[in-house]
Amino acid sequence: MSDQQTADASLGELISRLSEQSSRLIRDELALAKTELQKSAKHAGVGAGLFGGSGFIAMLGVITLVGSAVAALSLVVDVWLATLVVAVALFAIAGIVALAGKKQVGEVGPPEQAIENVRKDLAEVKEHRS
Repeated sequence: MSDQQTADASLGELISRLSEQSSRLIRDELALAKTELQKSAKHAGVGAGLFGGSGFIAMLGVITLVGSAVAALSLVVDVWLATLVVAVALFAIAGIVALAGKKQVGEVGPPEQAIENVRKDLAEVKEHRS
């Protein structure tokens, strides 16, 4: 738009143009953000799938190590006893990890800062309302 057209436009026309251009700008920015987020989400999804696959393969490795432990122990004792010893050791480790997890979960508290901010906001609204 030329300077002459802007100078000839009324205040109402200028406000109308501002509103239209602002709306268009916001729509365009939202469309750009949506496109960027879709690309990011795709990469995040692929990455999560790859992490899941690596976890599965690592679990297969752990299972193989457990089998190796049973096989090695069976050279010293009967196979059934080797299997029992390894199973009891695994259950003991699982119990220890579960207790550590329970302790961590017990330390989770409410979001104190957020609650305090909401209380302050409510008090501010009540104060200005009356």
